[in-house]
Amino acid sequence: MKRSLRARPSAQPVAETPGRNARVWAVVSAIPSGRVATYKQVAALAHIEGPSGARQVGYALAALAIDSEVPWHRVVNVKGAISPRGDGEAPNEQYDRLALEGVAFDALGRIDLARFEWDYGG
Repeated sequence: MKRSLRARPSAQPVAETPGRNARVWAVVSAIPSGRVATYKQVAALAHIEGPSGARQVGYALAALAIDSEVPWHRVVNVKGAISPRGDGEAPNEQYDRLALEGVAFDALGRIDLARFEWDYGG
């Protein structure tokens, strides 16, 4: 018995619909040096809807190759703080990279989002 494989109808061809990770990486790549964006902002700009959007941004950034040019360090939580990761060295690296770009932290390790948050025109 032969099985028939039919193409599923879609609104756009697959090649024109980038996946979640690619959309997140494109948004994060647009964040200028010396600025930060929150996981929530990135989710909105990458068209990731729902309450898990910020978490999905984290998953996408975790999937980056070690030698990636995507500036993952410019994404912080909604409090302006660096979110802990599985790698114990990542927070230190993130602080260091942001400091090299001129981003300042307060005594609690938070970034003043009113001063350093990316104005993406939204």
